[in-house]
Amino acid sequence: MRVLSTLLSGLLLIVLIAGGVALYGAHLFQAPGTTDEPVVVQIPRGTGLGGTAAILDEAGVISDRTVFVTATRVRRQAGAIKAGEYEIPAGASMASILDLLIAGKTVQHRLTIPEGLTVAEALDLVRAHVVLTGDLTVAPSEGMMKPDTYLFGRGETRDGLVTRMVEAQRETLARLWEGRQEGLPIATPEEALTLASIVEKETGLAEERPRVAAVFVNRLRKGMLLQSDPTVIYGVTMGSGPLGRPIRRSDLRNDNPYNTYVRAGLPPGPIALPGEAAIAAVLDPPETTDLFFVADGTGGHAFAETLAEHNRNVARWRRIERERNGNN
Repeated sequence: MRVLSTLLSGLLLIVLIAGGVALYGAHLFQAPGTTDEPVVVQIPRGTGLGGTAAILDEAGVISDRTVFVTATRVRRQAGAIKAGEYEIPAGASMASILDLLIAGKTVQHRLTIPEGLTVAEALDLVRAHVVLTGDLTVAPSEGMMKPDTYLFGRGETRDGLVTRMVEAQRETLARLWEGRQEGLPIATPEEALTLASIVEKETGLAEERPRVAAVFVNRLRKGMLLQSDPTVIYGVTMGSGPLGRPIRRSDLRNDNPYNTYVRAGLPPGPIALPGEAAIAAVLDPPETTDLFFVADGTGGHAFAETLAEHNRNVARWRRIERERNGNN
């Protein structure tokens, strides 16, 4: 009888100790961490629960590997942890860290592709981003990357990001083409993209895009030459980068497919990456009778319906240029 009593007492002591350990472990798992600032950790693909706990421990964001591993297994969430780069908040508990890893809330990096870049210039930005991986092997046609700010996690491939940009531009063009204004002198979505790229290069002011688009639409309807300087520049550089010098008279006379001072209609393709607003402007331009525009000295343009009015605007702009250059 005494032996049985001793055995029961021993078992009770073991249960109490185990329960105490479990309670202490649960407390540690839920307790705030000791880090004073955020810590970034990288969980590679294929890392098991033990490896993940080791990475977190070495980064100093968890206080006990065993507690983290045990609690994760008790919750049956070991297989739900996602690889990636994570920013662990200051003072995060092990429980909140596990929730973060399960939710896959990885650090999001960003790359902005401004409107008006050429494909070559945009691809250079993609190549230069240090977080992206892999060689760049895809080569979109001019105009077929959507200018925007893109978010991505560490390890995304350059090809994958560019493919996203292409798909975004294709979706935008298709959607806006469906709602286009009737009677436009634009036969295909590709022509719309080409004209939008010219509009994008002609003005940096968002509020001017529709009116600039209207000028070009009006000129196309009348069979007038577009006479767009950015198309001349593209004919020289073929999108490799800025011209780096003023346009010469010889450039304006050079007979190439992109020179809209020499060739009627649209050039054979886009000359840059147009944003959504520029595409929308050419597919739904306002009704105007404007046929000309020139810089007005304020960053915008002066528009005109007649050549005589346009010539006066040009003379005014040249006076402004002379004054800026110190010539009277």
